[in-house]
Amino acid sequence: MKKELSVIDRYLTLWIFAAMAIGLCLGYFVPGFTRAISSMQVGNTSIPIAVGLILMMYPPLAKVKYGKMKDVLGNKKLLTLALVQNWIVGPVVMTALAVLFLRNYPEYMIGVILVGLARCIAMVIVWNELAEGDRELVVGLVGFNAIFQVLFYALYIYVFITLFLNWSGLVKGINVSISIFESAKTVFVYLGIPFLAGFITRYSLVKIKGEEWYSKKFLPIISPLTLIFLLFTIVVMFSMQGGNIISRPFDVLIVMAPLFVYFMVMWFSTFFIAKALGANYAQCTTSAFTAASNDFELAIAVAIAIFTISSKQAFATVIGPLLEVPVLIILVNVALKFRGMFFKGEKAA
Repeated sequence: MKKELSVIDRYLTLWIFAAMAIGLCLGYFVPGFTRAISSMQVGNTSIPIAVGLILMMYPPLAKVKYGKMKDVLGNKKLLTLALVQNWIVGPVVMTALAVLFLRNYPEYMIGVILVGLARCIAMVIVWNELAEGDRELVVGLVGFNAIFQVLFYALYIYVFITLFLNWSGLVKGINVSISIFESAKTVFVYLGIPFLAGFITRYSLVKIKGEEWYSKKFLPIISPLTLIFLLFTIVVMFSMQGGNIISRPFDVLIVMAPLFVYFMVMWFSTFFIAKALGANYAQCTTSAFTAASNDFELAIAVAIAIFTISSKQAFATVIGPLLEVPVLIILVNVALKFRGMFFKGEKAA
């Protein structure tokens, strides 16, 4: 039976556009809204946004079946491919594309690099299910990415942004000296806290109530939090970005260009490398979607925390989900076409 997106997921791009429009209207017609948000701060941290971003990250981390990670170890070739594509090739490719397309827009370039460093731990499960990929493999890879992200995302920010951009001289007059301590602190707040909360929630509630209750009763209750607080973040960001958006209407397209190329390069290259390694259709599909997807929620959180909510870096990160949804839905259909072309002897999942 062919799977379909829920109404919420199917129209995610529309919801994001609506949130942008609402934010612009609030920023222009209700200046008291942005003043109220700005006043609720501790140092450089906006309390409403911090709470919103942590709650946005919590559901996908509570969904990860960390116990399934051991299943991935059985296929050394696919595990190696996933780790190389996600943690070496992906960040390098996105950085190269950001430099190529956005060299004259250094703030946007930094925002896009932040997106490339954040590996997907949420929506990839949706794309994998629609394309009938390997369910056990995807939850294992998501588990690995979640843990690798907690351990290495701050280090990657320091290497790819602070060290590389300063060494290369690509940005002039912009502070890109992000300390590894500052990055680590931000990652702990916006990823470490929801990671620990999700991990503890899963193991405690599954032990008390069972896996079936947790999956069918509890997860549907908390799942909407991700979309609700993603949209809340977009509303607030666009209420404070109104001037930039109105004066630079083509900036969205400028930021979309490297993201689009990235999705295509990572998805197709990973799919055919996995096929060359002898993987079946489901494994090729899972590997491709895991490599091509990104954790935009984390990138948004880090950009806001480090560069402020009104920064162009933060603006660039929020363009990600606007493009990812329609592009990866197209790639779902491409995957299903490829099954008929290259895997004719296999049975559908």
